[in-house]
Amino acid sequence: MDRISTLPDELLCLILSFLTTKEAALTSILSVRWRNLLAFVPNLDIDDYAFLHPEMGKREREGVLQSFMAFVDRVLALQGNSPINKFSLKCRTGVDPARVDGWMSNVLSRGVSELDLLIILGMDMEDSYRLSPKGFESRTLVKLRIDCGIDISWLAGSIFLPVLKTLILDSVAFYVDKFEILLHALPALEELDLVDVNWRDRDVTVSNATLKTLTIDSDGHLGTFSFDTPSLVYFFYSDYVAEDYPLVKMENLREARIFLLVTDDEIERLRAPNNDWLEDDMDDVVPRFQHVGKLMNGIRNVEYLDLSSDTLEALSLCCESMPVFKNLRSLAIKSNQDRGWQAMPALLRKCPHLEFLVIEGLLHYVTDKCGDACDCISREEKGRSLTSCPVKRLEIHGFQGTSKEMQMIKHFLDHIPSLKEMEIYADENGPTNLEAPGMLERNAHLFTLYNHLYTCDVQFMVRVSFYKNLTAQ
Repeated sequence: MDRISTLPDELLCLILSFLTTKEAALTSILSVRWRNLLAFVPNLDIDDYAFLHPEMGKREREGVLQSFMAFVDRVLALQGNSPINKFSLKCRTGVDPARVDGWMSNVLSRGVSELDLLIILGMDMEDSYRLSPKGFESRTLVKLRIDCGIDISWLAGSIFLPVLKTLILDSVAFYVDKFEILLHALPALEELDLVDVNWRDRDVTVSNATLKTLTIDSDGHLGTFSFDTPSLVYFFYSDYVAEDYPLVKMENLREARIFLLVTDDEIERLRAPNNDWLEDDMDDVVPRFQHVGKLMNGIRNVEYLDLSSDTLEALSLCCESMPVFKNLRSLAIKSNQDRGWQAMPALLRKCPHLEFLVIEGLLHYVTDKCGDACDCISREEKGRSLTSCPVKRLEIHGFQGTSKEMQMIKHFLDHIPSLKEMEIYADENGPTNLEAPGMLERNAHLFTLYNHLYTCDVQFMVRVSFYKNLTAQ
């Protein structure tokens, strides 16, 4: 007996809404019971790859593209005026823009709440699909995603999206003035994602009073960035260091992940002696990296902070201007052998209430500015910045089993007075010395010994299948 077919229509339509529209349409051949269910499916997911299979050359066959567009026409006609929640349209192989305009008008008139668009008409950017102004006029739209191939740089005139909460712009071009007009016209916006946006101006301002979550993930903007986002609580920022950060207004920020991108050439120039900064080729790099201090000052109220190894290196010129992170409870940093810890001592001293520290990778580039956050260079007042560090719990990830790492772990145990828990994890898939005969047992023995010598509870975990999750406590 077909028990699924006995379910109510509403439940069957909900099940079909989790399938692609092509898969949902194929169910109509199962029986008379299923024939017209597609008419009431609230979510449509249309992807031309599922029809055209360009990797198989099907796209070039005569009439195939017309068949795809006719299929979309039939689905929308079948649904009539039934309500629609989500409409996802991905066309990468060229479609008729006029047909797309018709599809857009259809779903907008039916009260769509989530719109996900990716439309590529051709390889030339001049062939980009120009999104109809109607796409920015909806009383029901809550989430809008605009992906590559869609031209919205023209944006002007009426913008009416009173309930839009989420806006995702991915690989689109924008003039800054149009972007600012758009943000000011979104009174309910809470989440904004800017992914590989091609800014056609140098000075970008993100300004919105209701915005709570902001993601910037790019690798090309070298102008200025300003942020007037007083309600922001989450901030993810990955891009090359901007020319300047004139305004960073984020007084309610709770969590920040700052993953700045730094080139090897910039690193070499940053590490040059101070008297070399006056050279012409340093006029750009040094001021830009010093301006990162403005960004850090703007996020100083965070409770959780995650920094990449490049960000730590960029902060090397901001040690004197490092703000006090009075609310910071959790700090995570990533490290690698090509990036230094010059900013670590200043950073730790500016976190008076830090409780949880996560370090991904202990090995780093050794400079004379490492301070006493590590045990790289012998110096007077060893451990000075750590003795005032209030951290209670420390996690170390990516442990490779080297003697240098063991020295640093002992350095932390010797100098962090409030440390109660330390967990050390070997990298499951990364490089490690623990495969050498006797190394695993030796390290496990040392960590067990540390438990007897210190009041801190030290746990060593190797998360690799052939070590069977050995734990030393």
